[in-house]
Amino acid sequence: MKELIERALDAAERGGASYTEVRVQERDSEALTVKNGALEAATATTTAGFGIRVLVAGAWGFSSSARLEPDEADRIAAEAIEIARASGRAVGEPVELDDTPPATDRYRTPHDEDPFGVGLDEKLRILMDADERMAAVPGVKIREGTITGGRERKTFASSAGAWIEQEIVEAGGGIEATAVNESEMQQRSYPNSFGGQMVTGGFEAVRALNLAEHAQETAELAVALLDAPQCPSGEMDLVLDSTQVALQIHESCGHPTELDRVFGTEASFAGTSFLTTDRLGTLRYGSEIVHIDADATAPGGLGTFGYDDEGVPAQNVPLISGGLLVGYLTSRETAPRIARRSMGSARAWSWSHIPLIRMTNINLRPGDAGSLEDLIADTRDGIFMSVNKSWSIDDRRLNFQFGDQAGWVIRNGKRAQLVKNPTYTGITPEFWGSCDAICGPEEWTLWGLPNCGKGEPVQTGHVGHGAAPARFRGVKVGVGRW
Repeated sequence: MKELIERALDAAERGGASYTEVRVQERDSEALTVKNGALEAATATTTAGFGIRVLVAGAWGFSSSARLEPDEADRIAAEAIEIARASGRAVGEPVELDDTPPATDRYRTPHDEDPFGVGLDEKLRILMDADERMAAVPGVKIREGTITGGRERKTFASSAGAWIEQEIVEAGGGIEATAVNESEMQQRSYPNSFGGQMVTGGFEAVRALNLAEHAQETAELAVALLDAPQCPSGEMDLVLDSTQVALQIHESCGHPTELDRVFGTEASFAGTSFLTTDRLGTLRYGSEIVHIDADATAPGGLGTFGYDDEGVPAQNVPLISGGLLVGYLTSRETAPRIARRSMGSARAWSWSHIPLIRMTNINLRPGDAGSLEDLIADTRDGIFMSVNKSWSIDDRRLNFQFGDQAGWVIRNGKRAQLVKNPTYTGITPEFWGSCDAICGPEEWTLWGLPNCGKGEPVQTGHVGHGAAPARFRGVKVGVGRW
């Protein structure tokens, strides 16, 4: 590998590149799914290769290969330079990088139990135990459980002298029950929808989920939702659990603070952003208790790493402070345009992709509202919603609608009635401006989101969102005329 990287750097320099990055990357992934008491799928994949990105006359060029051979480095470097020269004919302003110093380092995410070292029998036992307990609940027609694992090894080197080796290990899992009657179906997931929870860590994270212990209550709630009344419509106080707050952060804070979206260089997959740079430091994004940080150093976060794919060290930087917009997710190319240095959020999904600005762990700091039950007790009338089911947001990240799996009407500070198909809608700054209470650290969870999409061709991103349950005043809930 060292010979390949050195050949690539030398070839790019000889070809006229003013700056070169080489990234060698290997990714292993495993997934095991049990459905209705049977093994539904067991997959294991490995991908490995290298990519070379060069700057020639202020324009980027990139090429990659799955052939990890020194001779291939010459060909790929030449191809990247050819692409950069072609790109230069269409580039307006030449690319200028910030002055991040080159680093030499090694980084590993800590874990106790290697997820790839746990046998198939043990993983099946965990999923089958949960499946058996869901099956004991009448009315549940579909039961599903998943365990996943991932490991990424990569080496980054640059012509400026950087040499960084990293290993990131991930694990996670979850269960879901689907109940069906003559007219409809309802689902309940644990601990979260869309695959459950995933973290940087070992198999100990899967064991800590205690899937079997939560299987019966998960199934029972799915069945109870069949006979529950529909979510009421109207303007009311809204309490969200931490899973839904996390997704709200993702869609209405994480994506719009990506500076490439702000500049319009990323728009095709999920739109641009209303958070234009003239609003930096002045836009009232939320209430004074809203503090949101981008923290790539948070232990266990799915957006945690040592260095991004431009060799910038992981950092914890504020995006929203006291409700004001104070920062963006940046790269070495975009940060100088706002007179800053990159905060380290440029990442590529694989060796065959270029780095894009991606979320790290975008976290809402906990507040002082105590526990979830304390927050509900402090809410005279309203609704509590739990675990996301659907979402929709416009291409500037302003107008949104979310649907959850379950809701409870709150009356006189208590959960008075279970309701199904709960939804709410809002406009991003108004919604976050209505946030008047956030639960404390004991309710705060760093949720992993392994399916964030961005770019064309699309790249998957692994990101995290730390959140505690929160309350929002006067929100439009349910389906109605406003």
